[in-house]
Amino acid sequence: MKKLLLMFLMCAPIAAFAQKFGHVNAQEIIQVMPDYTKAKNEIDALQKLYEDDLKSMQDELTKKSQAYEKEQATLPDNIKQRREQELQEMYQKIQQSYQDNQQALAKASQEKMQAITTKVIDAIKQVGQAGGYVYIMDVAGGVPYISTTLSTDVTADVKAKLGLK
Repeated sequence: MKKLLLMFLMCAPIAAFAQKFGHVNAQEIIQVMPDYTKAKNEIDALQKLYEDDLKSMQDELTKKSQAYEKEQATLPDNIKQRREQELQEMYQKIQQSYQDNQQALAKASQEKMQAITTKVIDAIKQVGQAGGYVYIMDVAGGVPYISTTLSTDVTADVKAKLGLK
């Protein structure tokens, strides 16, 4: 009986440390998601729209600037000032549009990626709970070291949970 008790006491600490750890590559998962492809295409289309709009504005500014330079010597001072003011306002409008577009793109991208990231996190949580993992670490997050022999790669399990191949 003492031997059995002694063996139990020796094995108990080992059992307490026998916990499951996993790792996943969330970036790999995200890149194969149809939601990601759709979001990327939508953001690319929005960016192209903004670029085309800015190009149109820049072309108009260039045209007006060239016309002003050609007739500048023959214009009275009050008209010169008014035209220069118009050109300056157009330039400022282009700058403001560029900043607004960049902010709108960043916001749209963040919103679309947040929904995708939430899906992946939820799937990782489900895999972790179902597999009895103590911790699942994302290797794409810049972790300096993960032992692949002491940790289980659950990327395929998370992909399966999301219905991906």
